[in-house]
Amino acid sequence: MNTQIHSALQSLQYRDGVLTWAGRKLTEVVDEAGQTPLYVYDRARMSARVEELRATLPTRLHIYYAIKANPMPAVVAHMAELLDGLDIASAGELNTALETVVDRSRVSFAGPGKRDFEIQAAIEAGVTISVESVNEMQRIAALADSLGMRPNIVLRVNPVFELKSAGMKMGGRPSPFGIDAEQVPAALAKLKSLDLCFKGFHVYAWSQSLHAEGIAACIGSTVDLVLGLAAASDSDVATVNLGGGLGIPYFAKDRPLELATVAEAAECAVERLGEKLGDPEVIMELGRYLVGEAGVYVCRIVDVKESRGRRYAIADGGLHHHLSASGNLGQVIRRNYPIAAVERRQPEETTTIVGPLCTPLDVLGDRVTISRLDAGALIAVLQSGAYGKTASPENFLSHHPAAEILL
Repeated sequence: MNTQIHSALQSLQYRDGVLTWAGRKLTEVVDEAGQTPLYVYDRARMSARVEELRATLPTRLHIYYAIKANPMPAVVAHMAELLDGLDIASAGELNTALETVVDRSRVSFAGPGKRDFEIQAAIEAGVTISVESVNEMQRIAALADSLGMRPNIVLRVNPVFELKSAGMKMGGRPSPFGIDAEQVPAALAKLKSLDLCFKGFHVYAWSQSLHAEGIAACIGSTVDLVLGLAAASDSDVATVNLGGGLGIPYFAKDRPLELATVAEAAECAVERLGEKLGDPEVIMELGRYLVGEAGVYVCRIVDVKESRGRRYAIADGGLHHHLSASGNLGQVIRRNYPIAAVERRQPEETTTIVGPLCTPLDVLGDRVTISRLDAGALIAVLQSGAYGKTASPENFLSHHPAAEILL
């Protein structure tokens, strides 16, 4: 069993023996919400992360919030007040973005498989569309022509390089995301015959990386790629989206990202792009890094049992609300998210925490050392602000949905 203590657990604060979040006792928050499972988000933590980024990253770098990380409207509205733009991936996220204060020209729509009604809605709203294929580019042009409009587009590029240390690799291989770099010159040639407003390039090559040196190297490679592609374009390049993919520590051995190293690479990128392309808008789109550590998932223990020498605590929440914490959203070898008892009790025991679903995959914590859990006790799964509720099969077995609250 891994005996290392996660840094997030070490930083927890208790008052009168009760875990606090956003300065509130979680027992009180649960009572007010009237139910578990419950996601609780801390707006102050989100704001502090943005302040850290503003203080460290170059001032000319524009930061967009990727709504997919946490699309709760209250969270999106809060991030929209703090950041320069929003990144969306569906018509539903478009509707959420349009309810915020962000200017529509600073909303970017990426993702493969955009349906015609989504493209039409994006054109009518005036957002920038990130083109994932030549065929999609032609469909955008045809829909725009029928509407009598000329939308802004950027070409999303599938680069030849990849970040090997990334939790999820988004480039350097066959991919549904973006146009292969070697095919972009032909796409630019085709673009000349279409009545679309070309703004620049979007390169997203990795996700969830804690390796600052690797990220820095990929940022440099992205700039090299964009400058090479810009030379093949007759149009000015007004926008360069460098992607994002900054990671947060989920597991005991993880160490927080060294942001200063990333900032140095971003500063160099902004300088080089500004010198060669006439000071384009340079964007970094972030989701998990902004909100992931600001959320906890709170469940109530329903039953406790012993089975062949192992103690089980069965919770009212599980993979149907928090698929990533169960290890079923991208983990190759399952590892525990940090989990804490909401109320400190003695003694500590080794307990496997599972959910209520009829599958052995529904495990929130495998052999966790935690304060004694009895029926009725509350637990909090940390690092749960991103890819939680909406990245989970919430309708599985028809349990009631998890609630959400932003404090």
